[in-house]
Amino acid sequence: MPQHTPATVSRAQKLHLGAAMAVAGVLYVAHSFLRFANFESRGYDLGIFDQAARQYALFKAPIVPIKGVDFNLLGDHFHPILVLLAPFYWIWDDPRMLGIVLSLLLISSAIPVYLFTRRRFGHLGALLTACAMLLWWPFQAIVNWEFHEVAFGVPIMAWIIWTFDRKRYWLASGLSASLLLIREDMGITIVAVGIVMLFHKQWFKAAALAVLGLVGYAVVTSYLIPMFSPAGEFTYWQYTALGASAGSAIVFLLTHPFKSLAILFDHQLKVALWLLSFLPLALLPLLSPYVILGAPMLLSRLFNDRLNTWAPVYQYDAIMAPILILSAVHVLGKLMARYGWKKIRIIGPAWLLAFALVGTLFFHSVFPLGRTLTGANWTPGTLVAAKERAVAMIPDNVCVEAADTLVPHLSTRTYVGMMGDIGTELSSWMIIDFNEQELGGWDPLNPPQALERAHALGFTEVAPIDTGILVLHRDIPVDPICSSYLKR
Repeated sequence: MPQHTPATVSRAQKLHLGAAMAVAGVLYVAHSFLRFANFESRGYDLGIFDQAARQYALFKAPIVPIKGVDFNLLGDHFHPILVLLAPFYWIWDDPRMLGIVLSLLLISSAIPVYLFTRRRFGHLGALLTACAMLLWWPFQAIVNWEFHEVAFGVPIMAWIIWTFDRKRYWLASGLSASLLLIREDMGITIVAVGIVMLFHKQWFKAAALAVLGLVGYAVVTSYLIPMFSPAGEFTYWQYTALGASAGSAIVFLLTHPFKSLAILFDHQLKVALWLLSFLPLALLPLLSPYVILGAPMLLSRLFNDRLNTWAPVYQYDAIMAPILILSAVHVLGKLMARYGWKKIRIIGPAWLLAFALVGTLFFHSVFPLGRTLTGANWTPGTLVAAKERAVAMIPDNVCVEAADTLVPHLSTRTYVGMMGDIGTELSSWMIIDFNEQELGGWDPLNPPQALERAHALGFTEVAPIDTGILVLHRDIPVDPICSSYLKR
């Protein structure tokens, strides 16, 4: 526990924190908007969430053609919290609105981080810590990814740790329950919250959260997702290194603990993720019980079969940022109280902020916002004008198949899907990008395959190929599925 609880946050201190949040929010939105303007935004995932949000705003089920014909997104992952995006789309019906919402979610997490840290490090240390988190690489990764449902969990997890610190355990329980609305695997995170409750001797709440998390996960994956899924089942079991099912995975973990441990480090990307997550924080989070809150999310990524879940450049780490940083603050506060390391309250946060700043300025592959800060993405690329001309050729309220980077620019006025993902009978327009090796989607086609398929379906070129961008059309009636998709 902290030795001293500072006085109420002054007006000047609130302004300092608010200014830091505002600067971060402007940077996030600017980066997001520049990605969109430069046709760097993609159907996976910006287009997916854009289509879902728009359907909610129209008071419809979240049917997402990017995932397939008549594909209800609740059958992919269970994230009913996305319905909260609808009011934002009533204000501005545009994919870029998701970048604004994402920015609001991320910067709001600075408030609980500041309050938690202020009790230990005072105002300046807390402000530096909040700034460091706002510029930390997981936040930059999700901003670069443009949107994901886990963004809703970022401030919630930060507030949960704050409630533990303030002994507001019922509030912690309520916030934990809300995690089930974000994603099905958050049920296991709720179990982790229950485990942390044990450290605070909240036995009943710990048991209740464990039951809620396990039952919630089982109900969502066994009944709710299959009810909406076109396949009639939960299709995201991707842990075959552990077993073919959750039951067999548990058996493997219990009977082969050393093999299970080895899986967590069996690829250089996994090692890089471990190092980038914990080394800048001097391994301190490993000494705090709060790190348990992030264990299910981190381990589920490392045990996953998909290589892209291991890389520290995707959206998955955003929810880990406040957990690991506050865990480090928790441990550092105890060390400071025990050994009288007063200067560490400024040195520690200053180190984190310096690390984030250096990374942002010089290592754009992991700190992509540096591209916006340094002006590297301010000038449109050579393909932007050609892609704009291609998008302009597509009429409203038609079905169109397009390359990944073109999809978000068509989703506001068409029924748009990825190449080959909306069947053979709906689309009357196509845009193929020969500058890409793959055109996007779950099982992506390459440009020659897409062109061969287009010709086989009776498509012809509308105009000569333009800087590698080819627009095709076939003369078929517009299906009512296409024309009614964006109508209430």
